[in-house]
Amino acid sequence: MQALFQSEFAGIPLMEAMQHLRDHFEASRKAFDYAQELVEGIAANWDEINEHLRHHSRNWRMDRMSLVDRNILRVAIFELCYKDNVPASVAINEAIEVAKRYSTDEAGPFINGILDGVRLALPDKGASA
Repeated sequence: MQALFQSEFAGIPLMEAMQHLRDHFEASRKAFDYAQELVEGIAANWDEINEHLRHHSRNWRMDRMSLVDRNILRVAIFELCYKDNVPASVAINEAIEVAKRYSTDEAGPFINGILDGVRLALPDKGASA
């Protein structure tokens, strides 16, 4: 989420933002490897992820969403749609927890509603919660 935020906020390429995080922050190799996998996957599926986001956030234009919320949603939508080893409930709950930490009090229900819509639309994850 931080690399996505930095890329969009600073107007720099996503992979450059990811490298900046690697250079300036400490985390386990496993955490950075997973973050890299997420960033690469989101970049490769950017248009489809944003289309899910637009479709399921009916009364909210993407440019009206907070930058934090928009990028939390992108990560979770990527996990829901493209990571078969991540249960839908885990992706949604993690997104809500990140929102509680980095966004507003209203972000949790907002994010939950959008992600639940995405989950229900997915044939293989719609039944799992």
